[in-house]
Amino acid sequence: RRGHAHSVEVWDQDELVGGLYGLAMGQLFFGESMFSRADNASKVGFATLVEHLTDWGFVLIDCQMPTQHLHSFGARAIPRQTFADYLSRHLDQPTDADWSARRV
Repeated sequence: RRGHAHSVEVWDQDELVGGLYGLAMGQLFFGESMFSRADNASKVGFATLVEHLTDWGFVLIDCQMPTQHLHSFGARAIPRQTFADYLSRHLDQPTDADWSARRV
């Protein structure tokens, strides 16, 4: 197994109001989907994910589609060859990731 699916959930009391999920493989995270039922809920989830991934030594989040929402976090499109270089250098690298459930 090369990677694992992970979710980030944003709760308001007992109500799930936003979140995202994706795959962590090596030092790369591949975002698959985000949703929000409350203003900025997915932004809170994404910002929290970015903080953890940075602390754990991840070097790239593949957001798949460039959107204004993701650009507001500093996301940018990269050339295909640059992406391929990230894959070849970082896909099999270990991280200090701790994906255990926690409240932040």
